[in-house]
Amino acid sequence: MPLIEIVGGPDLRSPAEARAYLQTLKQLLEYIGISDCDMEKGSLRVDANVSVRRAGETALSTRTEVKNINSFAFVEKALNVERDRQIALVESGGTVTQQTMLYDSKENSVRPQRSKEESHDYRYFPEPDLPPLVLTPEFVAEQQSELPELPGAKRDRFVASYGLSREHAAVVAATRAVADYFETVAKTSTEPQAAANWVMTEALADAKDHGDQLRVSPDALSQIIGLVKGGTLSHQAAKRVFAEVAAKGGDPRAIAESLGLVQVGDTNVIAGWVTEVMAAHPSEVERYKRGEKKLLPFFVGQLMRASKGKADPKLAQRVLEEKLAP
Repeated sequence: MPLIEIVGGPDLRSPAEARAYLQTLKQLLEYIGISDCDMEKGSLRVDANVSVRRAGETALSTRTEVKNINSFAFVEKALNVERDRQIALVESGGTVTQQTMLYDSKENSVRPQRSKEESHDYRYFPEPDLPPLVLTPEFVAEQQSELPELPGAKRDRFVASYGLSREHAAVVAATRAVADYFETVAKTSTEPQAAANWVMTEALADAKDHGDQLRVSPDALSQIIGLVKGGTLSHQAAKRVFAEVAAKGGDPRAIAESLGLVQVGDTNVIAGWVTEVMAAHPSEVERYKRGEKKLLPFFVGQLMRASKGKADPKLAQRVLEEKLAP
């Protein structure tokens, strides 16, 4: 298994910035498909170096290296602890010793592992079996041309092409698999915002419970979005269809029909339910006709109950308003 060591310069100014940098780096490495970056499996490890300096000074003081960190959250905590330790040491008149520190997540503390007082303690030496590798500009350009669209560019395109907010674009572009899934649904449904909403809620919630697997195909989700847009399904009914498709597969419309979830858009049928509701609540009808318009949601709720959720809510409200008019 090849090892890639990415060494950054002293460019980060806070533990929170270090954590954000690592999260961005992890996303980039996953996008280009060179690592799963699973810290629990050792696919990604972090050694964090930290040094402090007084406000106004330009020279960095002696640094220490913090090891034994197995999550990005612990990187931030470990750097906070080590920074505060160094500041307290300097403020009390002491000096920072170049050494390796171990982080204890249970105690949220650091302790010395070994001293590295001189650079030769790192034991740098050339590897005789590995000759220098010279990368030509042409080779670098060729590799760059084969890279996939990277996260930042994808987020920008989702905002520009699909009208998503930057927050929504960041969520649906979080991983390459989710981004591809969203874009397929957005194109086939021609409803990019609805696609983003479904991906950010139902799709990702279901995936979280099933090993990050997107169990509803892009085509099936596009069909569900179309059924909602066309008034065949209410949003709540569509959620039930989504769950059924995720669990068992199948055609969304056929499932909706088998579950009795298809909305009724026939005015005559809805008018019958309206008559039934009005007959059951005569006193509320009189109050409404005397001007208590706030009762309309009550009638809509009663009608939806009478229809077992099958009535088209918008059409139901319109018919109710007509029948209840003084």
